[in-house]
Amino acid sequence: MQSPAREGRPLRRAIAATIAAGSVLGSMVAAPQAAAQGTAAPWPSKPIRFIVPWTPGSGTDLWSRAFAARLQETIGQSVVIDNRGGAGTVIGTEIAAKAPADGYTIYVGGSVSLAISPAIYPKVGYDPVRDFAPVSLVSRFYNAIAVHPSLPVKSVKELIALSRRQPGALMMASAGNGSTSHLVGELFMATTGVKWTHVPYKGGGQSVAGVLGGESHFTISPVVATASLARAGKLRVFAVTSAQRLPGLPDVPTVSESGVPGFEYGGWNGILVPVGTPVERVGRLHAATVKAANSTEFREVLEQDGSQLVAGTPEQFATFIRSEYERHVKLIKAAGIRP
Repeated sequence: MQSPAREGRPLRRAIAATIAAGSVLGSMVAAPQAAAQGTAAPWPSKPIRFIVPWTPGSGTDLWSRAFAARLQETIGQSVVIDNRGGAGTVIGTEIAAKAPADGYTIYVGGSVSLAISPAIYPKVGYDPVRDFAPVSLVSRFYNAIAVHPSLPVKSVKELIALSRRQPGALMMASAGNGSTSHLVGELFMATTGVKWTHVPYKGGGQSVAGVLGGESHFTISPVVATASLARAGKLRVFAVTSAQRLPGLPDVPTVSESGVPGFEYGGWNGILVPVGTPVERVGRLHAATVKAANSTEFREVLEQDGSQLVAGTPEQFATFIRSEYERHVKLIKAAGIRP
C-alpha cells in the first residue's frame, strides 16, 4: 500500500489546479452568453462554470475539484468551481436549474440533490427529472462510521451497545437534514433499534469539524471526508456502509459483517446541465466527462475516497435518477424523515 503522503498527491494536485482557476469566476459569470444555438462558434471558447451544491471541504466538493482538474485538461478550458451549499443542496440545485442552457454551466448532481431532498421537502424550486439534461453518472460512494477518539467504542457492536445503554445520549453529526450522512444514520437507527440525537451542520466539512472539535460524538460521512483524518489518528473509523470492503480501506470491515447483516447504503455523483442545452454540446460534454473520469489520476482519487467509477450514457443516467428518486421516497417514508 502507498504511504498516506503519496496517496494524497493526486487529490492535492487536483485541488491546487482548480483553486488556481478560481480567479476567473467573476469574469466568467459576467461574460455575455455564447453565440445563439445553431451557429458554428467554437465550443468551449471560455471557462466553464461548475456549480457544486455543497460547501468547500465537503466530500462532493473535493470530488468535484479532482474531476474539474481532469475535465479542463480534456476540453482545453478552465473549469471553475462555484460552491453554492445550503438547504440540503436545494439552493445550489435551484441555481443550476435556472442557469443559461448554453453549455457553459455544468452541475454535479447526486443522491441528495436529485433523489433525497425532492423526496423530503414538499416544495423545491426544481424538478430532478424535467429541469436537467443528464450528461453521465460518474461514481458511487460509500460512508464510514467515524468517531471521536475519546468515544469508548471501537466497533459497530460496541457502538450499538453504548447507544442502547444511553438512548439519545450520543450525538450524530451530519452534513445537513436530508444528506446521505443523515439518511444512513436514520436507516441504521431504524435497522438496529438504537436512538441517537441528530446534529445537522451546513455541510460535510462542518460536520466532520464538529466531531473533531468534540461538539458531536461521531458521523457516518462519505469516506472521502474521513479517511485521511482516520489515517492521521484524528478520527477512529471502524466500519463502511458498502456491501464489500473498499480497496482504499481494505482493513476496515463493512457494517454488514460487523453485526448488522445486509446493511448497505451508498450515494452517487454525476454531471448534468440545464435542460435545453444544445444536444451537440451535451454529447461533447459526455465524451469529455467519460475521458476525464477514466483518467488514471481521477481513478486513483476515487480509490482513495472509497468510490467506484460507474460512467454511463446520458439515457442510462436519466433512468437511474428516476429509479433512485422512487427508491428514496420509500426509504424516507419508512424511516419517518421529515423536513
